[in-house]
Amino acid sequence: MVKIAVSGALGRMGTTIGRIVDEAPDLELVGGVDVKEGTLFGTRVVPSTEIDAFLKEKRPDILIDFTVAAAAVENVRAAAGNNVALVVGTTGFSPEQREVIRGAVEGNVPAVISSNFSVGVNIFWKLVREAAHELGDYDIEVTEAHHRYKKDAPSGTAKTILEILDQELGGREKVYGRVGETERKDEIGVHVVRGGDIVGDHSVLFAGNFECIEISHRAYDRAVFAQGAVRAARWVAGREPRIYTMQEVLGL
Repeated sequence: MVKIAVSGALGRMGTTIGRIVDEAPDLELVGGVDVKEGTLFGTRVVPSTEIDAFLKEKRPDILIDFTVAAAAVENVRAAAGNNVALVVGTTGFSPEQREVIRGAVEGNVPAVISSNFSVGVNIFWKLVREAAHELGDYDIEVTEAHHRYKKDAPSGTAKTILEILDQELGGREKVYGRVGETERKDEIGVHVVRGGDIVGDHSVLFAGNFECIEISHRAYDRAVFAQGAVRAARWVAGREPRIYTMQEVLGL
């Protein structure tokens, strides 16, 4: 039985993950961490200030983190310090925060860190890479849409798209939205939509003369991310201590 704890336990992703873990016969939900205390499917949720004592008491095998960047850095440090493996789906990290996370994880605990745990999105990224390799002379536009409460923009998934495009095409200028007289050059356009309860839409448009190719992914329920995170949790248990990607989890 793999013991799972959830940080961000009382949020929308945290409760979805908690439900999936609670219903799984091979997993045990041992509790969670959030900004305030509460309960998650009959287990205790402690304030984030008590995470170290919580991990020492409950001794989970894995901590799944979907919070915000500043909180996630501290959660990663606490987990690594208590020999707890990690699955991190939080986005919006600065380069400095990424380095702190790397320093805490490498050589200490295994961790799967990804900007998106959806199986479909990971296939989508692979298709974007293949298209960029073949269509580098086309104009490229990246568009993403999320619910009105999402804090970081562009999304972590969109930033991964841009990283893939940079790897295949070199570091083209990014233009974030357009207004006024803006003649197109050899840039990549990036567009962000926030509204309603949109779970997550991403698309990449490759526009050439006389044709366009658009690759897109749409999530209809955040359970798709939660299921991927739980799949990663099952996979990462007992791995060598380093950072893994969801691509590795899926064998891509």
